[in-house]
Amino acid sequence: MDVQTLYHLFQATFQPDTNVRIQAELKLKQLEGSQGTLLQSMQIIGAEESELHVRQAASIYFKNAIKRYWFETESTPAHLKINETEKDSIKGAILQLLAAAPTVIRAQLITALGVMLSNDFPSKWPGYLAQVQTLLQSQDPKVVFVGLIALKEVLRVYKFKIEDREPVDEIIGTFFPAIQQIGAGLMAADNIEAAEMLKLIFKCYHYTIQIDLSERQRDNASLVPWGTLFIQMVEKPVPAEGLPTDLEELEKHPWWKAKRWAYQCLNRLYTRYGNPAALTSESKFKEFANGFVRNFAPNILSAYLKQIELWVAKQAWLSPRVLCLIGNFFEESVKDKNIWSIMKPHSETLITHFVFPQLCFTAADEALWVDEPVEYVHSKIDMLEDFTSPSTAAVNFMTVMARYRQNAFMQILALANSVLQKYHDAPAEAKNPREKDGALVMVGNLAPLILRKKSLASMMEPFFVNHVFPEFKSQVPFLRARACEMINQFSDLDFEDNNNVGIAFTGLMESLRDSELPVKVTAALALRPMIRHEAVCEAMKPHLQFIMHELLAMTNEIDVDTLSDVMDEFVEVFAQDLAPFAVQLCEQLRDTFLRICEDMGAGKGTDGLDDLSDSAIDEASDKTMAAMGVLKTMGTLIMSLESTPEVLNQLELALMPVITFTLQNAIIDLFDGVFEIIDSCTFSSKAISANMWGVFELIYKTFKESALDFMEEMFPSLDNFISYGKEVVSQNENVQHMVYDMIETVMKSDRLGENDRVSACKLAESLLLNCRGHVDKYVAPILSLVFEYLAPVDKIQTVEFKVQSIEVVMNALYYNAGVTLRLLEENGWTQRFFGAWFGSLEKFSRVHDKKLSIIALCAILSVPVEQLPPALQNGWPQVLNGILSNFEGLPVAQAKRKEMEKMYNIGSDSEDEDDNDSDPEQSALESALAADEDGIEEEWVDDEEDVFDEGHEYLEYLAQQASKTRPDDRDDDEESEYDDLEEEIYFESPLDDLDPYVVFRDVFTGLQHHNPASYAELTKATTPEQQAFIMNLISTAETNQAAAAKAAAEAASA
Repeated sequence: MDVQTLYHLFQATFQPDTNVRIQAELKLKQLEGSQGTLLQSMQIIGAEESELHVRQAASIYFKNAIKRYWFETESTPAHLKINETEKDSIKGAILQLLAAAPTVIRAQLITALGVMLSNDFPSKWPGYLAQVQTLLQSQDPKVVFVGLIALKEVLRVYKFKIEDREPVDEIIGTFFPAIQQIGAGLMAADNIEAAEMLKLIFKCYHYTIQIDLSERQRDNASLVPWGTLFIQMVEKPVPAEGLPTDLEELEKHPWWKAKRWAYQCLNRLYTRYGNPAALTSESKFKEFANGFVRNFAPNILSAYLKQIELWVAKQAWLSPRVLCLIGNFFEESVKDKNIWSIMKPHSETLITHFVFPQLCFTAADEALWVDEPVEYVHSKIDMLEDFTSPSTAAVNFMTVMARYRQNAFMQILALANSVLQKYHDAPAEAKNPREKDGALVMVGNLAPLILRKKSLASMMEPFFVNHVFPEFKSQVPFLRARACEMINQFSDLDFEDNNNVGIAFTGLMESLRDSELPVKVTAALALRPMIRHEAVCEAMKPHLQFIMHELLAMTNEIDVDTLSDVMDEFVEVFAQDLAPFAVQLCEQLRDTFLRICEDMGAGKGTDGLDDLSDSAIDEASDKTMAAMGVLKTMGTLIMSLESTPEVLNQLELALMPVITFTLQNAIIDLFDGVFEIIDSCTFSSKAISANMWGVFELIYKTFKESALDFMEEMFPSLDNFISYGKEVVSQNENVQHMVYDMIETVMKSDRLGENDRVSACKLAESLLLNCRGHVDKYVAPILSLVFEYLAPVDKIQTVEFKVQSIEVVMNALYYNAGVTLRLLEENGWTQRFFGAWFGSLEKFSRVHDKKLSIIALCAILSVPVEQLPPALQNGWPQVLNGILSNFEGLPVAQAKRKEMEKMYNIGSDSEDEDDNDSDPEQSALESALAADEDGIEEEWVDDEEDVFDEGHEYLEYLAQQASKTRPDDRDDDEESEYDDLEEEIYFESPLDDLDPYVVFRDVFTGLQHHNPASYAELTKATTPEQQAFIMNLISTAETNQAAAAKAAAEAASA
């Protein structure tokens, strides 16, 4: 196709006639992969005589094609691949095109350039840096600007790259002195073009220090000029001419963006490389940090303090992002003794004039509350927002000061008390509710420290009576919300007067009825920790239906997963009280879930996802999290009502739309939660309904179409279908085929790992155990799948997969030992299997492993000797040794399991049993991490000392423990006791009903009576100790059998 025809196609995409536009788009789609189309698109983009909207259309088409087809995968169709000749031509022209392109088109080309570099640099684009250098040496500022863009894009490739950073070192050596000089020359300029170029220069530097600080950059010859440039940018007044009046637009102005990147570079240098208190003693940056904190960090602090001084005096405006970065730097500065000594004289001023104003309720907060209450709630509880929030940075700075520097802690409390007392004493017309809110925010965020100091904790009850409880009835909505938040933050406070507990609960209940959404949400979140008070728990019961109704109504209004967490807690704690209206509650949860899914646009496909805005992606993420939370609550509701089968049946019916909608629409983000719901339904009812068998077919269909990667999440549900629906599975060949097909698909898939194959092996085990005698035709295929991994010596990498693979064969032996032994012999697997099994008996450490081992070996003993493979006949006594070895370890495994059941309170009514037992390792860990509960003085450090984070201490503790418990001569990839598999205490199987002692006794004595020759061969090498052990096993069998008979008789007569 010629350029002119292509030009007309791009032109037609803007035609008002829908048919013309669609035809043009379809034709462009057909041209994808056509040789020369991308180069022709570049011609159109670069032609100044072309209409701007046509150039834009061509640039978007070009960018999308590069993103989709530049990097080839196995699935890329041959006709869509861009040939190497065309690629070379594109790479040769892209930078010149960037230089010629208008600003509105440049963004598309930069994206395309980034894709090319990430795939081709340096090996397939060796001349790139030479092209960049030519641009940077130009006398035309516009060309230099493009050179900086080109440099920034190549450095972006290495921003988070840990290895292969040689090109970065080359760039730093070759280009950085030059671009630093360019930046220094621009500092005196006031035009926007200078700001844009400085921003690019700072971004280039920041990209290189994200992961590492090179030796060259640590040298003063580099650090001083660069650091000076950053501080000059911090101190440079923003040119007033042409600045927007709208604050959001002002923050996006090029000069403020450039300033922000200068701050980010300084912060990164200090917090990542220049703060000795944040580095381990072995860090390669330790020497650099010691010099940096003495010679350079004080200059940064002085510059930042000067900016805050101007901001406080209202002589300068600081963008929210810059305020956040300054707060981050101040927080780190508290930890180093040298920098703290400079900051300490300013601490009271900073608390009063920097921290406190940012914690007060602002006019912007009020506008958001009134105009968009849903967004207000999100902004206050969304953790992701916190990373760039100046108020959060101020809170973090304040809490670190309070935690580690005693004088600052006292200054904070003194300020808060002063503000609150002033508010308390002032006449109504003189009260400032915004300031009171700020003071309560200060106190609330110090709650963990205050409550650990007994003398302060004892003062908090009257504090609440005087300053918090009255605000439940405030005319100011945000103070009503703050009262709820304070109850939440001080939830661990024990009120001596039960009346005050009642006041707090009543206040929260009234706030739950508030007309203002933020108040209601804050009250709901505060109710959750109040459950710990027994009196409150009882008081809540009459209001449960109302509380759950309000929680659901709020969830329908605002998609916040923390509300779902509150519902989940209420369902778990008040399960029996909610039982009378559990079905109604479940239906409401279902409707909420389906509403959220509809809002997410489920089932509409993902076309155009690339074009979603960040805000749209955030909103979708919020909705997904909210839907997950509702699913979790539904699952908790089911499990809590396990003992009420008639209610469970109704719940299952109510939840069917949730399950079918999610699976049919392939909402992958919610698969995990839905499979848990299916697991809960089938496990709790211990039966499979007709509706659930329909769900099984849907699971299979979903697995084949979109859920191959979810075998691990599916397995519990699939196991339930087989375990509790064994009669159907045993008779229904179609169900058997679907189960086997899933096993086979996972075992053969190249894109799945050993974790998934472990689940496939467990599914095979479930089929063989539950359907004995009904799935004969699948024994041989299942063994073939397993021996694809077992037969080669080193194909299996993990202990769990090895154990689970061997256990599939053990299950086959239990299913039909004669047939399985014959298959092993025919395929040459016998010696390999028994060598792998007996060579790793210690890995079969769980109760189920040992029972299965014993029963599988007993099944072998039941096979007539003449049917045994020769290798097994020769090693016949080893079978008995294997049984005895497993019996020796069985009591230990049972004891470990019992301890775990106690831990999870399974099968026991006492939660306090063995509470006094202590684990010395756990005690050591707690000692390493826990603070003194009697006072926070232990955390305060002398002003002449550095502060080391608890994370730093924890790493040191782990290193010490590793050196104690790990022998020096142990190779890293040797297996150790820590490779033991964890007991699966919720796992149920038909083996649970078998007593291995009774099974062994019956087989052993049967062999003795009916096949003396085989018995003699089996026992010919037993030692006296083994003979005594065998007699003990038989005696135990007798005892167990008698006890079981007695229990059965008592149960029958009950």
